Amino acid sequence: MNSFKGTEIPDIKQIKKAYEHIRKHIHQTPLMSSHQINSLLNTSIIFKCENFQKAGAFKIRGALYAVFSNIDEHKSYGITTHSSGNHAQAVALAGSMANIKVHVVMPETAPKVKTEAVKSYGGIITFCKPTLKDREKTMEKLIAQYGYKPIHSYNDTRVITGQATTSLEFLDQLEGKPDYIVAPVGGGGLLSGICITCSHISPDTKVIGAEPEMADDAYLSFKSKQFVPSVAPKTIADGLRTSLGSITMPIILEKASDILLTKETTIIRAMKLIWERMKIVVEPSAAVALAAILDNPEIFENKTTGVILTGGNIDLDNLTEYFKPNT
Repeated sequence: MNSFKGTEIPDIKQIKKAYEHIRKHIHQTPLMSSHQINSLLNTSIIFKCENFQKAGAFKIRGALYAVFSNIDEHKSYGITTHSSGNHAQAVALAGSMANIKVHVVMPETAPKVKTEAVKSYGGIITFCKPTLKDREKTMEKLIAQYGYKPIHSYNDTRVITGQATTSLEFLDQLEGKPDYIVAPVGGGGLLSGICITCSHISPDTKVIGAEPEMADDAYLSFKSKQFVPSVAPKTIADGLRTSLGSITMPIILEKASDILLTKETTIIRAMKLIWERMKIVVEPSAAVALAAILDNPEIFENKTTGVILTGGNIDLDNLTEYFKPNT
């Protein structure tokens, strides 16, 4: 991770500056709610629908800001990154917008819909074994061989700053401030960005991470206050199969209120609820935030909660796997 740039923690001025840089290149995603879901949980949930974002996920925010922050250098050398999917798509799209060559390392298990999207944006893919060690090792080889400049999917403050604009935009769209904001946590780029934004402009809002029980490294790290790596996670939420970063973890430890776990069956249930009740498509990782609320309803009862629906890049070939009978 030492190859990646960005070590200074952003402040609210930098986040607002980042938003001004990228806002003309992204969608201002809508807010939605569901009377049926609210009635089920006796709460008020406001969904920030980043599944409608360009490249199908919030990741384009951080990718664009990282690319444009060092555009001359990136044009000279090209860009590389490693990602299971959404960040890969976002960097490939941001690179195409800026006419910059992008080489992406992806695990061989990455969903086809995400690898095809990377290719469609002009990204060059090198596949590797599905471990963080293999992803980083393969990317380091590309850097050594070609001199590409890396953009980490979460452990880079340029990326964190860009992801923080999700919550900046969300809070600006709302009338009043929510009691909670819940977002999925994998590497922590989005969650740490939300923590920074809320600490400045909505300090009474509690920020909570949501994580699958089958990939509980962030939860264990948060509770023990010591880094616990992700080792062979088995969750359906493929975007959350990574460890917290050296930059994201301290921010989350300091500013997040909690990290909640959720079951695999509840993740699928949450997907079904969103698909059936709201008539929108979300991927498993995006459903984790609602799933955590479903598994911990007492926390959110009679409260107003923002939920970040992080993406909608789902592999339709896997629908039978997601929605097995009795799940």
